[in-house]
Amino acid sequence: MANSETPDIIYTIVDEAPELASASLLPIIRSFAKAADIDVETRNISVAARVLSAFPEFLTEAQRVSDDLAELGQLVKQPAANVIKLPNISASQPQLNAAIKELQEQGYALPDYPADPQTDTEKDIKRRYDAIKGSAVNPVLREGNSDRRSAKAVKAYAMQNPHSMGKWSADSKTHVASMTANDFFSNEKSATITAAQAGPAKITFTAEDGTETVLKDGLSYEEGTVVDATFMSAAALRDFIRAEVASMEPGVLFSVHLKATMMKVSDPIIFGHFVAVYLEDFLAKHGDAVAATGWTPNAGIGDLEAKIAGNAELEADLKAALEGKPPLYMVNSDKGITNLHVPSDVIIDASMPAVIRAGGIGWGPDGKAADTKCCIPDSSYAPVYDEAINFFKQNGALDPTSCGAVSNVGLMAQKAEEYGSHPTTFEIPAAGTVRIVLGNGDVLHEHAVNAGDIWRSATAKKAPIEDWIQLGIARTKATGAAAFWLDASRAHDAELIKYVKPALEKAGIDIPIMAPREATRFTLETMTKGDDCVTITGNVLRDYLTDLFPILELGTSAKMLSIVKLMNGGGLFETGAGGSAPKHVQQLMEENHLRWDSLGEFCALGESLKFLAESRGNTRAEIMGEAVEVATQKLLETNKSPERKVGQLDNRDSHYWFARYWAEALAAQSKDADLAAHFAPIAKALAEGEEAITAEIKAAEGSPVDLGGYYHGDASKTAEVMRPSATLNAIIG
Repeated sequence: MANSETPDIIYTIVDEAPELASASLLPIIRSFAKAADIDVETRNISVAARVLSAFPEFLTEAQRVSDDLAELGQLVKQPAANVIKLPNISASQPQLNAAIKELQEQGYALPDYPADPQTDTEKDIKRRYDAIKGSAVNPVLREGNSDRRSAKAVKAYAMQNPHSMGKWSADSKTHVASMTANDFFSNEKSATITAAQAGPAKITFTAEDGTETVLKDGLSYEEGTVVDATFMSAAALRDFIRAEVASMEPGVLFSVHLKATMMKVSDPIIFGHFVAVYLEDFLAKHGDAVAATGWTPNAGIGDLEAKIAGNAELEADLKAALEGKPPLYMVNSDKGITNLHVPSDVIIDASMPAVIRAGGIGWGPDGKAADTKCCIPDSSYAPVYDEAINFFKQNGALDPTSCGAVSNVGLMAQKAEEYGSHPTTFEIPAAGTVRIVLGNGDVLHEHAVNAGDIWRSATAKKAPIEDWIQLGIARTKATGAAAFWLDASRAHDAELIKYVKPALEKAGIDIPIMAPREATRFTLETMTKGDDCVTITGNVLRDYLTDLFPILELGTSAKMLSIVKLMNGGGLFETGAGGSAPKHVQQLMEENHLRWDSLGEFCALGESLKFLAESRGNTRAEIMGEAVEVATQKLLETNKSPERKVGQLDNRDSHYWFARYWAEALAAQSKDADLAAHFAPIAKALAEGEEAITAEIKAAEGSPVDLGGYYHGDASKTAEVMRPSATLNAIIG
């Protein structure tokens, strides 16, 4: 390790399928890196680790864990930071509850989650647990803006080996429905903080009787920060839901697409309104009995079914209520899991691209494909999906063999925009007025609100905005076509445009500024012609588009190369999306087949090694990184990526082939004779052991496995499952 204070590379410990894959891949990475005197350390940012680190006083000395997320939050501000970040769970309330229960059953004396805290102690426990939910990790680590694109080898492979695409019909009834008034978009106010306004601020709520409550104190705004405030009317939302349910056409599925994980305060509440309205008649009849079980609509239909299990009357009436409504888009038709079962089951950035890729098709309760009404209540970003659907209805499905590549430059540094809004989002208790009051006495924003309305504020600081613009300009020059996705009619975007236009003029470059709907069509037209295009967006659109376009052009977003250029000089290398990770874990536990594709990890590893070479002058790291790229390309060319079914290649097979090709590339290179000499016998042993290694991996498949836990598995049991080849383990160490 070149710098005792900053590790060469930090590899994150996370959750679900990516973490299972790490049990197989990380020993390979460490073994190879050691030969080049590169130290690979880990830091645990899993849900379980974050829960345990939040409650040390409830645990024994041996059970306590360090707060690795807080440590990483400081490390990413150092110039030499080099972090490979795998996808982690952005826990919804049901996921958090499940993690707590699992840890308690394992002997950790954690407190229960207090849903309705009464004492100061309970309020403190709830506060600590709530800090773990949603996008708790990303805002801490993302001290830079995002540059996300497909690696050349990945794009070339996708064009030569196209994934399946559903056929679009011009008369498809699939469509997007969103609110036209009283949503976050229409109620938004935004302002840029002046020098006179900079400093402390607070958010207050004044009830109609004049009683004032401080919703959030201790805020501080720097000069140049864009500060937004907005709200969604609960009454308008419920009217919208009722109207959309009533307007359903025969043969069309009803669905809602939200982000109840990242947007951990607002979207679970919105989800709850959909559930409550959908079950309005049932709840009107059985409201008291249901309330007695402790169920809330925000938890979904799945939790309701669990709580009323055994009550024949309630079970029968719930079944009748669901059958009397339009059919729901299904998460799993075989298991009866609907779109409204669990708030974290349908995440918009994965679910909407899946519908679009399939030709507008979802799966109904009968297990058959059908057109879908996609409800996206807030109209801020709904036009992106609406325009994509319209485009494909007019032009037919995208051709992966000829389409251009779409990359993204995303504004996200220092908690920019909506992902920074969780601590400043509130469900309003009564009619009144919410205000942002500055230290100098100015009322920056105010809204008249009613009980149940969802009010939120978000910020974007000056330095990240300026850095984002320059990154966008640089990527445009390198790529060609590009657009800033900003709507001049939206309050927040209008403030950003005040930064963008002068910067473009100073740079002498003309990059169009387009509202999301127009930018969507521009991008689809560009890529359809076979040209590459850069989308330059804010934080939420960054998240949405880096799933939408990769799923259409590559078949998955897990294979994207995501480079976060940290503002103080370091590098954060993200390995792709984890939206499908729960299904992968379920299959592994049932069949011992893991179809998670580690291609994102391979790409991030190569970039991390190259960054290490550049930042510390480590020539061996550069050789290692170049060999990773050779191995990755060969892995794709020889079709050694995981497949879906038992008996086919899985994640562990792909790691063997990656290790073999990596060793062969290092043995063949001529820049470092010692490295070549070290890896020559390893490459030979891996090649000669092919038959034994692949047989040992295959022999383990087909039966259920015990990992010792879902959120907090047993390391030895996981290693036994994920490293089944004694031959490979003996070679790697």
